[in-house]
Amino acid sequence: MQFIDEAAISAAAGNGGDGLVAWRREKYIPKGGPAGGDGGHGGSVYLEATPELSTLVEFRYKRTFAAESGKAGGTSNKSGRSGSDLVVPVPAGTLVYRTIEGEEEAFLADLRTAGERVLVAKGGRGGLGNQHFATSTRQAPRFAEKGEPGERCSLRLELRLLADCGIVGLPNAGKSTLLSVVSAARPKIADYPFTTLEPQLGVVRISDDESFVMVDVPGLIEGAHQGAGLGDQFLRHVERTRVLIHLLDGAKPLDEILHDKAIIEAELAAWNALLPNKPTILAVSKLDLPDARERLAELHERFPEIRGISSATGEGVRDLLYAAWQKILATPVPDVAEPAPAHIHLRPSEAFTIAKEGDAFVIAGERVERLASMTNFDSDEGLARFEQILAKMGVEKKLRELGAVEGDTVRIGPYEFTYS
Repeated sequence: MQFIDEAAISAAAGNGGDGLVAWRREKYIPKGGPAGGDGGHGGSVYLEATPELSTLVEFRYKRTFAAESGKAGGTSNKSGRSGSDLVVPVPAGTLVYRTIEGEEEAFLADLRTAGERVLVAKGGRGGLGNQHFATSTRQAPRFAEKGEPGERCSLRLELRLLADCGIVGLPNAGKSTLLSVVSAARPKIADYPFTTLEPQLGVVRISDDESFVMVDVPGLIEGAHQGAGLGDQFLRHVERTRVLIHLLDGAKPLDEILHDKAIIEAELAAWNALLPNKPTILAVSKLDLPDARERLAELHERFPEIRGISSATGEGVRDLLYAAWQKILATPVPDVAEPAPAHIHLRPSEAFTIAKEGDAFVIAGERVERLASMTNFDSDEGLARFEQILAKMGVEKKLRELGAVEGDTVRIGPYEFTYS
């Protein structure tokens, strides 16, 4: 399966169904009252973390997700059926960023546990039928509300793998080989740099009922935090690991090994200043090669805790895994530094603005724009109600203060009116 850890998609919640204009039609009741039913609510769109996915590759082929709209209201005060919600599965460890037209991108959620979900687009409210607009002075309302439009938004998804242990090191240090011998993972292995072009996950079993997830993080070379060797695409996956195994190539001369060690440590620190504090096991690979044991002895004088392994013969591998397991048990899952999640307002804001653009007064605001979209302007009664609500909100007063006179053009979203 191709590994994809970023995706851009769009979500559209369902529109609310229109309210109905209808009348009671019963025998012996010649003039029945209003009986138009309400429209059903539109379905909302949610994202939900699932352990069944480990990559965002599914979103390469499908990028638009829409929930069902509500149905129109019926006669005899019957409400229309509400649209079904849409739940979109994403891998555990997905960060969700949300953008609504005209607003800046906002961090919405960190879906790190299975079953955790977040609302990304709220369904529109169903329009009210004419039964709701009857009053003592208006006993036969001939208008109803349109359904409220569902929210539309763009989403940016970013996956950060939830692995317990990460293997870091320069290309050809033996990271992929180690992962292949301790788990069922089968990464591509060859004796040249950048054989591994995507993170590889494997489950390491310590006993019948104890195991942990290990990730081979590729692309780490000097300048990785700035994008060299694809490093900036993969360093994010190190942030959530509890423990790191820093693998050094035992086939190299001592001065090169020390240089390699310094490069990796500098790149980790440049990406995230907290990474150098992560529990780390230093290990020399390729003990089956002639010079590697000598390198291990030289390094042991500088780093007493260093270990040596051979993935080819298995020497030292079991001890390394057990040491990693002990550190994992003693280390909590680290938090990923992100801004506080944005809050989706369940009720539209009453605030509005009025700006003069050319010869027109342009009114903008969440509630006033939604009110316009739910009004049937073909109905004189519906238009009158719309104007009454604007007056209560203070819109008419503000227009007068800004110098609006009869005959001026007023715009609200796509709707245009003549001020009177």
